[in-house]
Amino acid sequence: MREEMLKKIDETISNGVVILGQNVEEIEEKIANYVGTNYAVAVGNGSDALLLALQSMGIEKGDHVLTTPYTFFATASAITRLGAIPIFVDVNEDFNINVDLVKKQIESDKSIKVVIPVHLFGKSVNMDYLKSVCDEHGIKILEDAAQSIGSEALVDGKKFKTGAIGEAGILSFFPTKNLGAYGDAGMVLTNSEEIAKRVKSLRVHGARQKYVHEEIGYNSRMDEIQAAVLNVKFSHLDEWIDARIKVAKRYSNLLGDFVQCPEVPGDRTYVFHQYVIKTKARDDLREYLTNEGVGTAIYYPIPLHLQKCFSFLGYKNGDFPVAEKLSRESLAIPIFPEIKPDEQEYVANKIKSYMEVRS
Repeated sequence: MREEMLKKIDETISNGVVILGQNVEEIEEKIANYVGTNYAVAVGNGSDALLLALQSMGIEKGDHVLTTPYTFFATASAITRLGAIPIFVDVNEDFNINVDLVKKQIESDKSIKVVIPVHLFGKSVNMDYLKSVCDEHGIKILEDAAQSIGSEALVDGKKFKTGAIGEAGILSFFPTKNLGAYGDAGMVLTNSEEIAKRVKSLRVHGARQKYVHEEIGYNSRMDEIQAAVLNVKFSHLDEWIDARIKVAKRYSNLLGDFVQCPEVPGDRTYVFHQYVIKTKARDDLREYLTNEGVGTAIYYPIPLHLQKCFSFLGYKNGDFPVAEKLSRESLAIPIFPEIKPDEQEYVANKIKSYMEVRS
C-alpha cells in the first residue's frame, strides 16, 4: 500500500487542509457505516476518546464508573482524570470482565453511573447479558472497543459490532491495532446526537462555534494525514480480520496440547488483536523464546488495582484473584495477517520443545 498511501498523503499536503478536513470526514463516515452507529467522531487517540466520551455521557467528579482491572491503563485513567472513581470487578479466565460480578456490584452500589466493558484482545464481552443488567438498573454503557474493531456480539438474537451496543463506544487506531494509523488517532462511536455534538465540541477546546467556548475542552483532533492513512487501509480491514482468525486457528491446532489457548465463543466474534496463551511457566518460556528469536509481549504485567497511581482506591493484592493470576500467566505471541505458516510452526515448535523439556 506504500504508493497509494504516499499519493494520498501528498494530496493532503498539497490541498493545505491538515486538521479536521475531508479525510477525517471520510473516515468518520466509513467507520460509522461499518460499525452501524449514527455518529463517529474522530479524536486524537483512543485514550482521549474514552475521556471525551465519558464527559459527554455526563460523568463528573465523584461519580462511580465500573470497569475491569485487567486492561490498558487508559480505561481507568480516563475515569480519574474527570475526578470520578473507578470501581473494579474481576475478570473471567478469558480475560474479559465477569458480567455476573458486574451484576452483583451494580446491585450493591447504587451510585454507579456507567459501566465500561473492555473487549480485550479483540474478543467481545457477553453484551447480551451485560446490556440487560444495565438497562434494568438504568446504567449507561461505554464500550472500550480499542482492540476489537470488527468483532461482533449477539444482543436479543441480533448481531451488533462492538462499539455500537452501548450509549457510546470508542476505537483506537494506534499503529499496532487491527486498523492502525501511522501515529495516534482514535474515535468515539454513538447513536446519540447529544453525545456526538458534545464530543465534537470538546475535541476543539469546548467550542461549537469558533472562538466561542461553552465549556473547557481539549485539543484532541485527528489530523488529516492519519485519516488519509486510515482511509487507504480501511478497505483491507475485513480481509485482515479473516487472516487473523485463520492464523489463530492454526496456532490453536499446533499448541492446544501444550499451553492454554484462547477459546472462541459460539455467539461472539474474536478478531484476535492479540493471540494470548496462558502457562504457569510464562516468565521462563518468554526468556527461552526471546533467546530463540521469537518476539513476545505481556498484556498486562500488573493489574490496574495494584498500580501505584491507583493506590488511593484502597485495593490490595488478592482482591481480584483471576486478574492477578492472568498477569502472571499470560503471554502474547506473534500474530499479524501476513505471518506465514512456517513462521507459525517455528514459534509453535519452540514452545512445544520448551514445554516438553519442562514437563
